[in-house]
Amino acid sequence: MTAAELPQPHRTADVRRPTLNAVAARAGVGRGTASRVINGSPKVSARSRAAVEQAIAELGYVPNRAARSLVTRRTDSVALVVPDAETRLFSEPYFSEIIRGVSAGLAGAGMQLLLVLARDATEYARLATYLSAQRVDGVLMMAVHSDDTLPDRLEELAVPTVLAGRRSAAEPLGHVRADNAGGARVAVEHLLAGGRRAIGTITGPLDMDVARARLDGYREALRDAGLTADEDLIAPGDFTEEGGRAAMRGLLRRRPGLDAVFAASDVMASGAVLELRAAGLRVPHDVAVVGFDDSIVARHVDPPLTSVRQPLQEMGRTMANLLLDEITHRGTGHREVILPTELVVRESA
Repeated sequence: MTAAELPQPHRTADVRRPTLNAVAARAGVGRGTASRVINGSPKVSARSRAAVEQAIAELGYVPNRAARSLVTRRTDSVALVVPDAETRLFSEPYFSEIIRGVSAGLAGAGMQLLLVLARDATEYARLATYLSAQRVDGVLMMAVHSDDTLPDRLEELAVPTVLAGRRSAAEPLGHVRADNAGGARVAVEHLLAGGRRAIGTITGPLDMDVARARLDGYREALRDAGLTADEDLIAPGDFTEEGGRAAMRGLLRRRPGLDAVFAASDVMASGAVLELRAAGLRVPHDVAVVGFDDSIVARHVDPPLTSVRQPLQEMGRTMANLLLDEITHRGTGHREVILPTELVVRESA
């Protein structure tokens, strides 16, 4: 859902169903004992626990989540916030793989996952108000930008929060990211080893740490090889296919003799390949291309893309685990997890 569609409190129908008192009576225990069993308290004898559990099964009792949350201060739900347009959410494999990993990580914890898209400043403000009201136990955020203030607001409110990536090297919140600089460095070293020397790059938005880190890795590899990362070989992109095509056109206009391109995502790399083909250039014979993500896009481009693999589902699972740990053990400090990358060589380079 979008931030504009966040659920609001509503009245429920008066449907008769088994009560906690009925469970206690059927089990032959006090109401307090039945409540402790339902809430997972260890301060109940094995005999009483078995009796209550049998009564629950016989009566078909379902705990009242709203009433329980008043006691436990828990909602048993987690928000996954994507501050971007839904077109990117459904067109880029990065998002779907992270979400799949998050879902798997939360599966055994009894947590509901609330997916929220915040597309503009108005929806972002509404989202901040919603989260400030403690409607969820924790928040996961993707695609964070350096000027993003929502994580700071959540930290002020002591809402457990974990990010996919970070806003800067000084990020105070727990976060999970791939070794972006290292992955980019290995990609460019592979191109250099193949005899390429005029190597361009298509970056992501440079207000995102992930894009800056991949650009740093590109520059480091060239510097270590005694080459200069000329500014006319660096083209800004936006992690979309059309952005990759536009950046590739700019590179060809400025440096028609370039012989390789490292793109900061597979989606942009696919756009670059299309633009090279439109210009009458062959991949990899005339221009080699390497992407980043090793997504399904890499395997379906013609020719299949050499790409840097980042473990997206593992990132999602790790994010979920970090958040569950923060929810359970508040005040234990935020953690940073960096997952390794590897180069997957295919036919484009």
